Amino acid sequence: MASHHKNKTHRGAAKRFRITGTGKVRRRKAYRSHLLEKKSSRRTRRLGRLAEVTGAPKKHVERLLGRA
Repeated sequence: MASHHKNKTHRGAAKRFRITGTGKVRRRKAYRSHLLEKKSSRRTRRLGRLAEVTGAPKKHVERLLGRA
């Protein structure tokens, strides 16, 4: 009997995305890493929060993470 092929996790994607207990895909926001002096505190605080991946990219990310 032939065994099913197991997809490997894309290690780059694994470092960038997390899957919550309810199945949502979370990501970090861009523009938080440098040139922070000119950005307002309010803006940098907001950029510090996690965002949800939705739509077509979510399906792509889930595939990279081996969830398909």
